[in-house]
Amino acid sequence: MNKKERYDFELRMRVRDYEVDVQGIVNNANYLHYMEHTRHEFCRAAGFTFAEMHSRGIDPVLRKVEIEYLTPLTLGQVMISCLKLRRKGPRFIFVQDIFRDGDREPVARAEVTVVCLENGRLTKGDVLAQAFEKYLK
Repeated sequence: MNKKERYDFELRMRVRDYEVDVQGIVNNANYLHYMEHTRHEFCRAAGFTFAEMHSRGIDPVLRKVEIEYLTPLTLGQVMISCLKLRRKGPRFIFVQDIFRDGDREPVARAEVTVVCLENGRLTKGDVLAQAFEKYLK
């Protein structure tokens, strides 16, 4: 993880009280929520919300998630959730990093693989590729 890496999208978020466990750190499952929220906001910013996709019969679904937890976040901390998108055949790969705001200390890194269903059938994802063309160059 390179602190100076270029990303297609960045989103700032603050850790909320219900996201921490008895140890006072963010529960591991919440990092997946942060990353999913970032992907959804990325799609919205790119002009293609999940609701719009679904209404057109297009449903991106998770195929695989690999995540590394590096430094815990605690209550009230601000994070920057970053992603970049690439395509490998029918798979869309989101490389996602979370950093602490301020010092950009790496918090978590994941590689999230998404495939595309159209009207319930697995496809090559060409419709999504067209929607996200400027990020896939």
